[in-house]
Amino acid sequence: MYKIIHQYYLYILTNKKNGTLYIGVSNDLERRMFEHKNKLIDGFTKRYGLDKLIYFETYQYINDAIKREKNMKKWKRQWKIDLIIKDNPNWNDLSSNWFKK
Repeated sequence: MYKIIHQYYLYILTNKKNGTLYIGVSNDLERRMFEHKNKLIDGFTKRYGLDKLIYFETYQYINDAIKREKNMKKWKRQWKIDLIIKDNPNWNDLSSNWFKK
């Protein structure tokens, strides 16, 4: 018998280095980034051009990802920046080569 392991993602987007930050959760990060990059969903990310994936975490359980998202949204901006810089000091778009241009 096989056990299916689901993955959920907490992610942070921006429009430029030290720009506006957006924190979200998805069960399919590649699909979600495609939606962000192609401006397919109206709202905050489309309005501010937030389509650069600069940080993400992986979770087995959706409740853990949502709990982390809610907690992180309460953080001071500098704490979020420090977290990003720790793993991605140049704020590179981690999804830049996921899709054909």
